Amino acid sequence: MRKIILFLMLFLVNYMIMAQKKELTADEKQVIIYKGTERPFTGKYYDFKAKGTYVCKQCGSPLYRSEDKFDSRCGWPSFDDEIPGAVKRVPDADGRRTEIVCAHCGAHLGHVFTGEGLTPKNTRHCVNSISMEFIPAEELKIDTAIFAGGCFWGVEYYMKKAPGVLAVESGYIGGKVEDPSYEEVCEGNTGHVEAVRVLFDTSKTDYETLTKLFFEIHDPTQQDHQGPDYGEQYRSEIFYNSPEQKAVAEKLIQELKEKGYAVVTRLAPATTFWVAEDYHQNYYTRKRTLPYCHGYTRRF
Repeated sequence: MRKIILFLMLFLVNYMIMAQKKELTADEKQVIIYKGTERPFTGKYYDFKAKGTYVCKQCGSPLYRSEDKFDSRCGWPSFDDEIPGAVKRVPDADGRRTEIVCAHCGAHLGHVFTGEGLTPKNTRHCVNSISMEFIPAEELKIDTAIFAGGCFWGVEYYMKKAPGVLAVESGYIGGKVEDPSYEEVCEGNTGHVEAVRVLFDTSKTDYETLTKLFFEIHDPTQQDHQGPDYGEQYRSEIFYNSPEQKAVAEKLIQELKEKGYAVVTRLAPATTFWVAEDYHQNYYTRKRTLPYCHGYTRRF
């Protein structure tokens, strides 16, 4: 599974309304413990469109974001992506399907299917409503940011060290090819850029702080390259998730220009973020080396 392991902080789990492992009802046990399946079109979250995050009924760990939910007309809630590291895939006992369970407590969620072509991500997590609880967006303290500043290994390395950051994924965004490989992106014909998606706790940090860090761990004046790495996939770009994020990025770029920096960083609305191959995740920590084309330079 092409996902980086998400090290969920204890305070985050405790924040959730279901943070403590709870006593399950008989119906909940039938699905969550004994791997049963609720009847189709009967689940609480099947035709449910509120904005927020779905968490594990048993332990409260975040599983899915509402923006990844779609109507597959299968009778159960469907998602084409999960929160990084939140869901574990295991071979089903039937020998044919792939079961999905909560990575934190092992609760049975449902099954995952690929190759159906229902969304651009070509993935369907078919989940039992009874396995989840829903936390409205206004009650959460989690947000995401997407930055591209040269090789994603180095950007990931420094972002993971920032206070309040919960997880960082390396991946591809901004191109015209679905689910591109590293080799395809390096050829320079897909339009994608190497980028990182940052999950952060807004009670500990904010988007502006992380964006400032982004401008200080790469050189925003380098056009389509970063250090020795050349190519459009190494361009400096911020993919914003909201008008507020765009405004913050524009403000900081203007501040840098007023300081004399010829900033070339582009701004674009976030599109599909394709998680990169496993060997790109947590690269420098695994290799026990340091970034070769990124370093910290104070600019604010």
